[in-house]
Amino acid sequence: MASNRTYLTPADIPAVIPVFPLSGALLLPRAELPLNIFEPRYVAMVDEVIGGPRLIGMVQPDEKAAEGPQGPGLYKVGCVGRLTQFRETGDGRYNIILTGISRFRILQEMESDHPYRLCRVDCIPFEADFRADPEAEKDVDRSALLNALAAFLEANQLETDWEGIDKAGTETLVNALSVMSPYGPLEKQALLEAESLKARADMLVAITQMMLARMPGDGEGSLQ
Repeated sequence: MASNRTYLTPADIPAVIPVFPLSGALLLPRAELPLNIFEPRYVAMVDEVIGGPRLIGMVQPDEKAAEGPQGPGLYKVGCVGRLTQFRETGDGRYNIILTGISRFRILQEMESDHPYRLCRVDCIPFEADFRADPEAEKDVDRSALLNALAAFLEANQLETDWEGIDKAGTETLVNALSVMSPYGPLEKQALLEAESLKARADMLVAITQMMLARMPGDGEGSLQ
């Protein structure tokens, strides 16, 4: 069944996939991204993928890139996810959750009769994304990451489930915090394109520290 398919190598990902351009949205391998789908052409996209391999590529619009056949230019690197949960809202919308599989590089945007956008993609440069690497987790400075998170929460007068965080694997923690972070499109793209889990964690700590340094003493904010 399409809904139970597993994706273990780049060869398991179709050459052409539907993409959902959304500024500030970040999907990473094995992380979850909740989305509210309401624009008609992307409702049609969800209708279509539910009956197929249930794959959607998340990618950010890039103001510096050339216009595509169906809209603004796109960053060349995105992440493909599997639709693992969906709920119809009764008013023509979907609430869905995508679970990340692998990053991809866009080779070409396709001209199509579909109302949504389609891209030819290549996951081979990101073959390592298809499997968790416990060894890579050992390189991450988890203490620095948790200290940065604690400082962010304290500065914004927020609480979190520290027991759940302590139990989470390091990759799960790094990627989930990257997905939920309230940072802008450039920062989100940099986190996406980080060469390693350690590089992503170090970048997340650095971005958080820079943001905290710019905040007034009584700054307010939230993790999305």
